[in-house]
Amino acid sequence: MTALRRPAPESDTHRIARLMRSAGEMMAPERLAAIQPSRVSASRALLSQAIRGRWQIRCKRFEIDEKGNGVAEYRIDIGGWRFSFPVYSFEPSPHGRTGRIIGRAWDMMGALVEGDMSRADFETTRAELPKLYEGRATAGTLIWCRSNRSGRFFESARQALASGRQPDVAELAQTCYLMRNTGLDGNGTFGTKTFLAFEKDHPLRWSLAAQMLCAYMMRVFAQDLLQHLVRLGSPQGPDMAKDLRRFLGVGNGSALGLMLFVNNHPRLIERWLFIREEAIARAKAVLPDDSGSEIAKLLALVDKAIIFRSQDRAAYENFTRSDVLAQELQTIRRAVADLLQRWQAGNRFEAEPFAELAASLEGRVHAEAMETLHSLLIELVPDEADALVGGLVIDEELTGRPEMPVHRLRDLVRNDYAWAFNLNLEVPAGERYVWYKSVTAEEPRRGLATEVGHDVVNLGLDLPRLVVALDRDLSAVDPNLSTARFLFAHPQHRAIVTRVQALAGTSLHSPHADIMSGSFTPAHITRLLNVGIHGIDKTRDFLDRNLRGVLFHGAPLPEDIASGNADALWFYPAEPSL
Repeated sequence: MTALRRPAPESDTHRIARLMRSAGEMMAPERLAAIQPSRVSASRALLSQAIRGRWQIRCKRFEIDEKGNGVAEYRIDIGGWRFSFPVYSFEPSPHGRTGRIIGRAWDMMGALVEGDMSRADFETTRAELPKLYEGRATAGTLIWCRSNRSGRFFESARQALASGRQPDVAELAQTCYLMRNTGLDGNGTFGTKTFLAFEKDHPLRWSLAAQMLCAYMMRVFAQDLLQHLVRLGSPQGPDMAKDLRRFLGVGNGSALGLMLFVNNHPRLIERWLFIREEAIARAKAVLPDDSGSEIAKLLALVDKAIIFRSQDRAAYENFTRSDVLAQELQTIRRAVADLLQRWQAGNRFEAEPFAELAASLEGRVHAEAMETLHSLLIELVPDEADALVGGLVIDEELTGRPEMPVHRLRDLVRNDYAWAFNLNLEVPAGERYVWYKSVTAEEPRRGLATEVGHDVVNLGLDLPRLVVALDRDLSAVDPNLSTARFLFAHPQHRAIVTRVQALAGTSLHSPHADIMSGSFTPAHITRLLNVGIHGIDKTRDFLDRNLRGVLFHGAPLPEDIASGNADALWFYPAEPSL
């Protein structure tokens, strides 16, 4: 008789992997679009880093006239690192004003530069920045940026303060910002410092950190400009209430270009989705203490999200209305409250209570409500989440393996891209789209192939058809042939072969979709970038393509961060009562 062996205890690595969702569950565009801002979103991760490090942001000079023309300069101290943020401000004018990338007139231009900035570099940046593609950044420049005032709301707030009263919260809550970002360029563009050249101890080394700091500085400048203009016209006007300053973020608009960004940055997309899933899995593995304090924290966060959604004044075209999500979150709240009550009563039947809570709600509530719960769960493991974000240092260069036998390459194609073979790719010509760049607008666009014409360069990555075509040709050659020999005969497959080989072993890099089909909604992918990865709130959709929302909505002010009094759970702000 042989005694039964006690099963080996599950390792932490295996447990976390078991609690993570698969690519099949995650990579449908509709599901990617449902992902909500979280602690691992770039804007929120930056603020977590700033709060921990008590970053110091100071205004060195502010020489702007009553019409808005002039310059300002800020200094940002991050530990032993110093950065400069020069600002070139302009009187708003309808001439040449546009939020599009081809614009040549903005209300504000700025830059994020390493170290103290010399007067010569300040003036060089002033001359070069308006040239955009023809301009060249000074040494140590990380980002160039541009933004425009929200004409109506900026002026309304200025008039209110000038007349001695606080601005109307309900009016400002329609957009929740005074200025809107119209461009953040870096990582080698226009001569800016490339991301891979950042030193190992550089505080902005992880992906999107420098861009997000620039966006935060736009918010700082917008509020300082408003207060400065009020003081010039009405010296007795009050300061804007701090609660309202925290409530207002910086606007952001995005369009189809983010679809091409996803195609061109598969490692960033894969790594970010992976760390979010890992952070969620680590939260699901948390065992609450005897009093259930972690469950109580989650309950308080859900309550905060319900109020935030209930007060949302944004009008959505196709995405779920916030009042509907507020009701859905009530279902989640009841489940969390029930768990807390049972836990505190000593009825602890669940081995992994947060994992079982999430499993019990999956399919019962809207995907956005479910992803809100997932995002809030991450707050139960803040230190682990912050550490994961610190690892977002990505080399995007894809390198092929010419020595790989064809049979191995085909195994990768059939296994990693099984989803592509399940799509219906027989889209009629009249319903097939092409992604292209307009000669006059310089912006990515999508148009019906029958209308755009045959001589247009298709910028979209037709991944499923490329994969299927590759598989077809691989099946017709000797399985032991090397990839190099195969590509001699089939050079048209070079790019897709490199992509398949370089991304082997990862699964969260590409949306499972036919982006050339009329049934594909581009805004789903734009929303993944804007909401999930960047951390933008209240993103409104226009024509299934463009999204507008607000960054740093509720974020602490520079003085909060510097003093160590910043609220670490600043997101989902309630409308202030003034």
